[in-house]
Amino acid sequence: MPNTQEAAFQINNAEMPNTQQLEDFVTQVRRDIVRQVHKVNSGHPGGSLGCAEFITALYQDVMDYNSNFNMDGIGEDLFFLSNGHISPVFYSVLARSGFFPVEELNTFRLLNSRLQGHPTTHDGLQGVRTSSGSLGQGMSVAIGAALTKKMNNDSHLIFTLHGDGELQEGQNWEAIMYAAGNKVDNIISTVDLNGQQIDGATDEVLPMGNIKAKFEAFGWDVLEVKEGNNITKIIEGLKEAKSRTGKGKPVCILLHTIMGHGVDFMMHTHKWHGVAPNDEQLKDALAQNPATLGDY
Repeated sequence: MPNTQEAAFQINNAEMPNTQQLEDFVTQVRRDIVRQVHKVNSGHPGGSLGCAEFITALYQDVMDYNSNFNMDGIGEDLFFLSNGHISPVFYSVLARSGFFPVEELNTFRLLNSRLQGHPTTHDGLQGVRTSSGSLGQGMSVAIGAALTKKMNNDSHLIFTLHGDGELQEGQNWEAIMYAAGNKVDNIISTVDLNGQQIDGATDEVLPMGNIKAKFEAFGWDVLEVKEGNNITKIIEGLKEAKSRTGKGKPVCILLHTIMGHGVDFMMHTHKWHGVAPNDEQLKDALAQNPATLGDY
């Protein structure tokens, strides 16, 4: 379904957007995030803001995907959002990439909306390939998709996103072990390392030690993007990760982001993991992110 906003980018433009266009896109996504959660006084703005650059980079520059969405996913790169609570950023980027009308963002978390708090598939929302939000399951789903592509001789890639706190779920490590043991080398899994989860800092809730060393010990090829809110660095990291696929190992990107990035009073704290801004806070957040593509 084409995007109804004339200023929004079209899917798979022949010419890739430049850095300023990408940054303008991210700024508008931030506005979408805070407006969505404010309207219903519910949702997860912190992690969504922190991943705005990453999801934008995927859909506006890096991934090779079809403009006509179908669940088969044959002949295109696929993305699976494992930490589904950051749905506001996912919905914004999908809408502004043309999967469904931008105006539908007005229905976020409303009764009978296709845009539920955690992405679901039963209402046929374009761009969503699996229900997510039960943390720890996305890796397993994505590995299944990656193996399917191998069986179909489809050379396209699987991309995933996970929270760092989510890695406390044991199912992740079974899947991580399985992927390496079975040479699932057509998957790029990114971990959002913002150091925060709903109850506090990850190191205080349940320290996970050296995550890079853990992935490497499980047989993955690991690279880090230290500036995880710099879209140029993110694209460079994703392209480097793509160059490492097909070599016998699954690939992991450790993306160092800032919780609440782009809204100063939400940054560096778990307190905005799942809290909506009030009227004055919304006004402040929007003032820090002037409209670039037009609000819905």
